[in-house]
Amino acid sequence: MTLTSGLGGQLSIDLGALARNWRALDKVSAGALTAAVVKADAYGTGIDMTSRALHAAGARFFFVATPDEGIAVRAAVPDAHIFVLYGLYPGAANLYIRQNLMPVLSSMSMLEEWLAKCVERNEAYPAGFHFDTGINRLGFRLNEAALVRERIDALGYAPQMIMSHLACADIPNHEKNRTQLALFGSVRSQFPTIPASLANSAGLMSGRDYHFQMVRPGVALYGGRAVTGRKNPMQPVVTLHVPILQITEARTGESVGYGATYTLNRNSRLAVLGYGYADGFFRTMSGTNQHPGGKVFIRGKACPVVGRISMDLTIVDVTELGSDLPDPGEGAEVLGPNIGIDEQAELGGTIGYEILTSLKGRYSRNYVGDGRLPE
Repeated sequence: MTLTSGLGGQLSIDLGALARNWRALDKVSAGALTAAVVKADAYGTGIDMTSRALHAAGARFFFVATPDEGIAVRAAVPDAHIFVLYGLYPGAANLYIRQNLMPVLSSMSMLEEWLAKCVERNEAYPAGFHFDTGINRLGFRLNEAALVRERIDALGYAPQMIMSHLACADIPNHEKNRTQLALFGSVRSQFPTIPASLANSAGLMSGRDYHFQMVRPGVALYGGRAVTGRKNPMQPVVTLHVPILQITEARTGESVGYGATYTLNRNSRLAVLGYGYADGFFRTMSGTNQHPGGKVFIRGKACPVVGRISMDLTIVDVTELGSDLPDPGEGAEVLGPNIGIDEQAELGGTIGYEILTSLKGRYSRNYVGDGRLPE
């Protein structure tokens, strides 16, 4: 593949595959509504185009982390129902109301501020309520459920949804999943008429017990593996090619890269790539003589990273290509048919989520399809 954009690497996002992933998850969730989590710039794929494609595929409910992300989704999809997972920023209620954003309230102070604004405006502005069932992040404590119910009953207010989040959904047989499910049931007993949501991507795949009225897939939409130890059923959405800048020859005993952490044990040909940790290729993917690092594919063959990954450059060994050497300007596949996000993540000691959300490098984005069903 020859890169011709003049803008460094090229990231391609297959909106058709994204839409097919959403529809596949929507079939699994059956009776539950299937939302779409588009936080972190839609997991690195671009919140504007991705939200549009998911809406075209059928998604109507969107989850973001921050109000700014919610505003971006609102601009892309005017009729979207948007929940803000960070909840209500102090003093920002008017912003949420103007943009028709629903905060996911997770503390008594958030609740009181939101209810005060509802009373002031004489309008029951919608919000979600998040209860912590065992992950110890955001959320009302379980012993606050009755207090929350009493407070809203006094004003005749009803939330749009109650929700919680699974700590170990990626390990379906983990006992904590059943524990959290039971605890969430105790919360629901305080709000028997309110729709509920518990399942992320992995929870959605773990069984109908976790679906309730809405599921909230995130990483699976973008082709990431949600469940540990299982074959990933989702279609890949992103491919990334980065430019080969130069082919060099180096001799046995010479070192490669900063810190001289890799010493060549043979005469070698090396390709220098215009891609580094500033572009999302983690330094942990560096290759040393003691520890292999990441790899890329050039002309369909695996080429290992040698030496430290630096800010702008990565060096890979292309000796095994023999005489089939690439020319400067050709692309090296970092993500694509030969190596997916989860495989690359494992080589770097991380997870696919981090690979995706780090796709902010100096490259052009190319969108394929639009998420609509074929004619």
